[in-house]
Amino acid sequence: MFVALEPRRLHRQVADQIRRLIEAGEIADGAKLPAERDLAERFAVSRPTVREALIVLEVEGYIQIRMGSGVYVSQRPKAHSILPADDSDGPFEILQARSIIEGGIAEEAAKRANASHVALLDGNLKRMEDAIGDAVKMLVHDRAFHLAIADIIGNVTLHRFTGHIFDRRMTPYFERLASHFEGPRTWRLALEEHVVIRDAIAANDPEAAKAAMQRHLNQSQKRFSQSFGEEA
Repeated sequence: MFVALEPRRLHRQVADQIRRLIEAGEIADGAKLPAERDLAERFAVSRPTVREALIVLEVEGYIQIRMGSGVYVSQRPKAHSILPADDSDGPFEILQARSIIEGGIAEEAAKRANASHVALLDGNLKRMEDAIGDAVKMLVHDRAFHLAIADIIGNVTLHRFTGHIFDRRMTPYFERLASHFEGPRTWRLALEEHVVIRDAIAANDPEAAKAAMQRHLNQSQKRFSQSFGEEA
């Protein structure tokens, strides 16, 4: 019923296979899909890949994710809403790329930071704390924090790149994933991780700044890596 896949945009291939089975009626409306772990084994892919595929299908209306219960087939959409195969990078690809690149940016910023730079970071952290519970404002301040670190270096290209890679999360897929896993608790954790980054930059400690940034973005991946189903 399920076929192992080759490593090319794997989450799209997983979504394509499940979508075809639903459209063919091989998985009935209302049926519960196998557990995420079982799907990963059957497709021979990672669980984050399965998770991204399920988000694609939820955005398209083929499935419904019920946290703590499982993933169920919805009424098949009358009008297809499938986006192009290369529509967007996967959420986990984005976070991995940010960890690698922004870790280097934080490292360089720590070498150059002065009191005025740290004051800007402190102001941003205060605004984030005041906005806990408001997802839109938190995203705005989160983006501003990462841009402020890039700006310490004084490189316009790095500023633009940091903003661009952050904005890659502004897709239906990433927003749907965030809707399941982001909330006041996770934003509080993110804020605490930002404080650690700020402290390392303020101390002009490049190695600690790089490690703190990478830990923050790796923790973000882990927060999005919880199970959708009854394993939660």
